[in-house]
Amino acid sequence: MCAALKYNRVLLKISGEALQGQDSFGIDPHALINITDQIGEVLTLQPDLALTLVIGGGNIFRGQRLEETGLKRTTGDYMGMLGTIINALAIQEYLEVKGFETRVLSALKVEIVAETYIRRRALRHLEKRRVVIFAAGTGNPYFTTDTAAVLRANEVGAEIILKATKVDGVYDSDPIENPNAQFFPRLTYMEVIEKRLKVMDTTAISLAMENNLPISVFNLTKRGNIKRVLSGEPVGTLVTG
Repeated sequence: MCAALKYNRVLLKISGEALQGQDSFGIDPHALINITDQIGEVLTLQPDLALTLVIGGGNIFRGQRLEETGLKRTTGDYMGMLGTIINALAIQEYLEVKGFETRVLSALKVEIVAETYIRRRALRHLEKRRVVIFAAGTGNPYFTTDTAAVLRANEVGAEIILKATKVDGVYDSDPIENPNAQFFPRLTYMEVIEKRLKVMDTTAISLAMENNLPISVFNLTKRGNIKRVLSGEPVGTLVTG
């Protein structure tokens, strides 16, 4: 274990919006380069780092607006899961171009482009120093990719979840809209739930709390932040018991 890194097994949760960068829809190549460069930086620093990822799909499809016009929630959620598979394949391609071996494991069966998720298979890939990208959420409607991230982190024994955002951490309101928003450097799970802070949904936070799994919320757009978080620097917000 490299002394520069505090954690050896982590799960990085990336929203779909992070992949769209400055665009209003889809995948921005510049955003992909930034994300995969930062991932490559920590993998180069610590080659035996067991790194897993969960990707959202909001840049491809968001079912809420269509649900308001009559689309069933279940259908919308499955469409969103397919969007996460598209994003996972994009991350995989950019990482492999940089020389890092990866595997996409999908909770939905799409064998022609990704392996079906099996916990033991994921652990075996990590043993072989492959980056594992979990796609399609939990494979079930009504569960967010945040909940999927906490679930997969627990299944593979991750020490921490890195929740990547576009702001510097957790605030009591949107810091982009409110310049006086209060920043929280540290929070407990119960504070997140009681204050209704938009870190992750309540199901995800509750599952993390039950398993004492810390969550680090940080700004992904600032280059080097993934390494800073894994090195134990006080970056963003840390949510613990």
